[in-house]
Amino acid sequence: MEITRRSLLQAGALLAAAAPAARPAPNDRIEVGIIGAGARGQELMDSLQQHPQAEIVGIVDGYQGRRERALSRTKGRAKIYATHQELLAEKSIDAVVIAIPDHLHKTAIVECLAARKDVYCEKPMTYRSSEGLEIIAAARRNERMMQVGSQGVSSDMERKAKDMIRAGKLGRITMIRAAYNRNTASGAWIYPIPPDASPETVNWPMFEGTGTKRPFDPERFFRWRCYQEYSGGIATDLFVHLCTTIHFLMDAKAPARVMAMGELYRWKASRDVPDTLNAILEYPEGFTVNLSSSFNNELNAEGAFQVLGTEGSLTIGGDGLVFYPENPIEDNRWIVDSWAQSLEDAYYKDPKVIATEIEPAKRPRKQPEHFKDDGPEPTFAHFGHFFDSVRTRQPYWEDATAGHHAAACAHMINQSAQEHRLVEWDFAKDDIKA
Repeated sequence: MEITRRSLLQAGALLAAAAPAARPAPNDRIEVGIIGAGARGQELMDSLQQHPQAEIVGIVDGYQGRRERALSRTKGRAKIYATHQELLAEKSIDAVVIAIPDHLHKTAIVECLAARKDVYCEKPMTYRSSEGLEIIAAARRNERMMQVGSQGVSSDMERKAKDMIRAGKLGRITMIRAAYNRNTASGAWIYPIPPDASPETVNWPMFEGTGTKRPFDPERFFRWRCYQEYSGGIATDLFVHLCTTIHFLMDAKAPARVMAMGELYRWKASRDVPDTLNAILEYPEGFTVNLSSSFNNELNAEGAFQVLGTEGSLTIGGDGLVFYPENPIEDNRWIVDSWAQSLEDAYYKDPKVIATEIEPAKRPRKQPEHFKDDGPEPTFAHFGHFFDSVRTRQPYWEDATAGHHAAACAHMINQSAQEHRLVEWDFAKDDIKA
């Protein structure tokens, strides 16, 4: 899901070529505040600044070095705020981008919505499933746009895949497999820590929020994804991307039942979340999902999907989008070969057998179809959808409800793995069954 400056420049050039010549006047731009300017937050800033209709005017972060770097990314035009509450008091700010640790999401989102700001929040939307209903209610109550940042659903590939599924090209889909693997310390979130990290340069109370009070710990601050106190680990950081895409492709709401297992095999220093996780999700729409992730192997390092249907399969991943048509041929030779010769001879003269076994074997095999991704870089496109929503007041697909359901999949997986039991979804209350 990473983006590069080159891909952003290419995306910008692509959209610029396709867009009308007119540009919004400076005073008509969407003014954006950034809450959380860590590694992902600054990637989002790079992408956002490719959009001429938006401008970053405010920045909040708990580490001095990141504040300075973020300010330089805006060429000094933005203002640094001490807290997100101070940023929200600035009435000229139209929208905020939230890219802070998971355990802080709900409070920040609800306060931003109450301050009448439209919100773009990095996935997962929630730290606990029940928070999703609070966020949905807050977005509706304050009539604000809420978009979650699993950007794959804005990619050209996933939109093409959805169109093919809706058109029935795959037939009946009963199984989806998806995986996300890594094999490095950085892939396992054991990031380098800035040498100047100290209680003087890090706002530790801001990071802790209302959680457990601990002494200053730079590992927890800079490697927060490794700790259950702040993150759901693999499920909320990676599986939530996979579930968002699956819900988008299949027009699905949430899994009815989830069973998962996870263990910490290798990266035992600086973490208490698993480095290996497997899950099975059963959907009432009529299909089952297998999710897997390991931080001990790089196969499917960029994330990969296999969507398996009765008429064909789709793969989405490193090779782009590929459709593999099914070429099923009934072949009962090994069965009828045990019959009496006269019965075998009669079997192969049966018109039904000729139509289902003999004639299909003579036809040329249908070949795979490869599709090129011609669209802009997904994060750039995803921001485009958000800014369209800010202007038109019409939500994009990945709104608070979609964010709630995708994150809930991750929470169900974690709960199942931790409690060693099947976890179910309560469709009536739209939350995990107690």
